[in-house]
Amino acid sequence: MKGQFQTDRGKIRDHNEDAGGVFYNRTGQLLAVIADGMGGHQAGDVASQMATSLLRDKWEHIASFESTEETEKWLNDTLQEINREILTHARKHEACAGMGTTVVAAVCTDQFTAVSHVGDSRCYIQDQNGLRQVTEDHSLVNELVRSGQISPDDAEHHPRKNVLLKALGTDADITADVQTIEWTAGHQLLLCSDGLTNKLTDEELLTFMQKDQTLDTTSNEMIELANERGGEDNISLIIVSYDAARKEGDG
Repeated sequence: MKGQFQTDRGKIRDHNEDAGGVFYNRTGQLLAVIADGMGGHQAGDVASQMATSLLRDKWEHIASFESTEETEKWLNDTLQEINREILTHARKHEACAGMGTTVVAAVCTDQFTAVSHVGDSRCYIQDQNGLRQVTEDHSLVNELVRSGQISPDDAEHHPRKNVLLKALGTDADITADVQTIEWTAGHQLLLCSDGLTNKLTDEELLTFMQKDQTLDTTSNEMIELANERGGEDNISLIIVSYDAARKEGDG
């Protein structure tokens, strides 16, 4: 099981408010995290880095997860705690007032993957059936699509496309979505910020994921294409591969 994290400032933004990483606990189980910060100059960086660092620190002290129930509970409890930490930090530091961050996190064991998210950073799984989006965006346009008020095509160009209904650090009562999905050899996960999914279609993501090359090369090619198409936002992604046949040199 291998994971590769890549992030890029993009071509327009003057700094990168995304954060993330691939981390291992004491028994080699993997945690993948992507966080997309918001809240003005520097504040978004603080929120996304806090979410990533706090998840990493708590994860590295975990010996092992054996059941889906305990894994889901840990994800839910940890994101609740991080939400409180970000809120507290924002209240104590005027420059960070109003900051927040999306987060998508996946705990990968040999038997299953548990995925939790708040906001519109996504998780996909690639398996024998192709590529499937696991998470449901906590966004205004997605809610409009779900309720039948606009079409998916309308959502792509909606003027309020970036409006979130949930983010860590913006409300004392935040409930993360948590679920467990089947995970076995040959499967891959893609976690990413909207800087990637606003520029590449699901079909294009699948084409990249199916390439017989290192995770590092695939990640860089995805980011390069997103930048070629404008790169207006920060772009971050993680590919996790549960595949012993992957090439040597994967990160």
